[in-house]
Amino acid sequence: MNDSYDAINMNHASDEAAISVVLGLGGTIRIGASALAVSDLTVMFDAITRTGSVQGFADALGLSYRAAWARLQAYETALGRPLVRKTRGHGTALTEFGAALAEAFTAAATTLEAGLGRETRAVEHRLRRLMSGGAGALTLAASHDPLLVEVLAEAMGGEPGAETGIELSVTGSSAAVQRLLDGGADAAGFHCGALTPEAAGAPFSAIHAGAGLVLHPLFEREQGLLLAPGNPRGIRTLADLTGPGLRYVNRQKGSGTRDWFDRMLAQAGLPAAAIHGYSVEEFTHQAVAAVIACGAADAGLGVRAAADRLGLDFLSVGWETYYLAASRSLTSPALDALVAAARRCASCTPGYRAAAADL
Repeated sequence: MNDSYDAINMNHASDEAAISVVLGLGGTIRIGASALAVSDLTVMFDAITRTGSVQGFADALGLSYRAAWARLQAYETALGRPLVRKTRGHGTALTEFGAALAEAFTAAATTLEAGLGRETRAVEHRLRRLMSGGAGALTLAASHDPLLVEVLAEAMGGEPGAETGIELSVTGSSAAVQRLLDGGADAAGFHCGALTPEAAGAPFSAIHAGAGLVLHPLFEREQGLLLAPGNPRGIRTLADLTGPGLRYVNRQKGSGTRDWFDRMLAQAGLPAAAIHGYSVEEFTHQAVAAVIACGAADAGLGVRAAADRLGLDFLSVGWETYYLAASRSLTSPALDALVAAARRCASCTPGYRAAAADL
């Protein structure tokens, strides 16, 4: 893997040093006794394709024309094939072999792009801490959970390393995981209902050790139907949600809670169209609870904690694990503090309980 560091301010007196890390395709091609760096070949292919000249290759490496030409000939000798051809009046272009090899490198870089983006964030975070003693805030894209929000706002105050900070971006479970996979977030908080991430399919099944990711089961939480105080509509089963005049309030599409509700409807043979209010969406458990508490809806799926806070009735449908995923190479006291605080609070909060060890 080729690492290059751009715009690094080496003035240690400055607390605002701009740090940028670029990770690219690297490795070595070995043919007999010859070894060619993939990054060098990539630079050459890009320069000649872009400029149509060996001089462009020379400029890209800061070499003389003669030195660049000698290096190009060394590449061709090692590969046993011509990589470029010169045409009078048309400059220099890649041969069919050269273009095919360049395309192979481009395809590999594209495939690795998301993973490299994710690891870039981890390296930048570690480098900031090494250079300045502070790594800056991590970005956590996460599905909404009342306990997680409370821990981030209050409980981490006494945890070692918490001072570095975590910025929470609340989104659906699917979107949170996809942001992590694409390198758009440092960590993702998500849940898959009664399913494991592997069984839940894409994008959750991409979270595993083989992908360079670590999965922290933060806690287990109880989900169920949030109901008006006293359950005046007498709701006992999912089928009761189809009753005349009953108003349901849903979570947004892409949220783990919405996905679990949809799976339960399918298992019960109930069409979504039979649920009045299925298209009415809220983005947090607290918002669903508030809609029911103010009398605008009769039921909605959410965590027990949201029902307890607003004095609602609660009809349990089961327990699920809430996960936190991040790059295995990301070393963050703030993230460690979050995991410790969440697990500690879950063990003494109604509607939550301890989860298994890291996966």
